[in-house]
Amino acid sequence: MDESRLIACVLAGDRSAARALYEAHAPRVHRLCYRLTGDQDLAEECTQETFIQAFRKLDRFRGDSALSSWLYRVAVRATLTNLRRVRRWRERETALARAEELPARQEADPDLKSRLARAIDDLPEKFRVVVILHDVEGYTHSEIAAMLGAPEGTCKTRLMHARARLREELADFAAD
Repeated sequence: MDESRLIACVLAGDRSAARALYEAHAPRVHRLCYRLTGDQDLAEECTQETFIQAFRKLDRFRGDSALSSWLYRVAVRATLTNLRRVRRWRERETALARAEELPARQEADPDLKSRLARAIDDLPEKFRVVVILHDVEGYTHSEIAAMLGAPEGTCKTRLMHARARLREELADFAAD
């Protein structure tokens, strides 16, 4: 069944069509959520939230882009909202605990792959999202701009700044 017919069936209340839609897109949405959060449990929560919001707002999907692009936009927004909520919670939690009781941060693993993953995780949210969507997931600048609701030039600039920060962070590997 093509996506437009599947969407029409979901809107008509067909639960099996909703299940098919979910099963078709959930793995990629989950992978994006995981890459944005770095946490399996939070990624699962964000994936659920994405589909809850998507099914609530499916009647607003105009079909101007692929359903997967629209779902990614919903996923990015849901994930960023959850990350802000978790960050606020963790800040309050840390403030309550005494700093001396916090475990010392471990030294970075010298392996490039783990250093790169850590460097991406350490990027500010607006840079990390664009790097993951463009360089990891392979979306174009125009698709990313549509997902984020930002001008295409802004997305390109954020990607440029993110890559510059990653080069700085991993400069010692280039010397080797």
